[in-house]
Amino acid sequence: MANMGTFILLAAEAAVHHSEMAEGEGGFGLNLDILETNLINLALLIGILFYFGRKVLTNILNERRINIETEIQGAEARLKEAQIALSKAQEQLTQAQAEAQRIRKAAEENAASAREATLQKAAQDVERLKQTAAADLNTERDRAIAELRQRVAALALQKVESNLQSGIADDVQQTLIDRSIAQVGG
Repeated sequence: MANMGTFILLAAEAAVHHSEMAEGEGGFGLNLDILETNLINLALLIGILFYFGRKVLTNILNERRINIETEIQGAEARLKEAQIALSKAQEQLTQAQAEAQRIRKAAEENAASAREATLQKAAQDVERLKQTAAADLNTERDRAIAELRQRVAALALQKVESNLQSGIADDVQQTLIDRSIAQVGG
């Protein structure tokens, strides 16, 4: 910065000195040396740009650096959030898998107990049906036996009646009466 100020001061003194020389020679003078005037103008322009532009350029670069740092910090924060979300999601996945395994095991146990209960009920139903069938068979057999007894009795009565009507011999009658008395008495 000090070098630039010195440079500008020297350039200004050179310009004043040059103008004094021009006045001494007759007043207002025009320097027609293109290289000399362009170098002075260019040096002044570069000095002014360097002096004032350095602050602007420094400010622009500082703002850019701050923006980049802010973006990096934001990206790092988003990365941490994403890593946290990922670990939570993985934990939830693990829990969901464990829950699914537990539900599947419970369903298998329920299915096994339901199957066992169904088999047990079916066995009870079969046993009940067997008992009902046996009872029905016994009832039917008892009814058939009773019916046969009635028929036998009816047939015996018919035969007795027919024998009685045809006449039983006296000795057969006496035997029947004795047998009947023995059964009643004995």
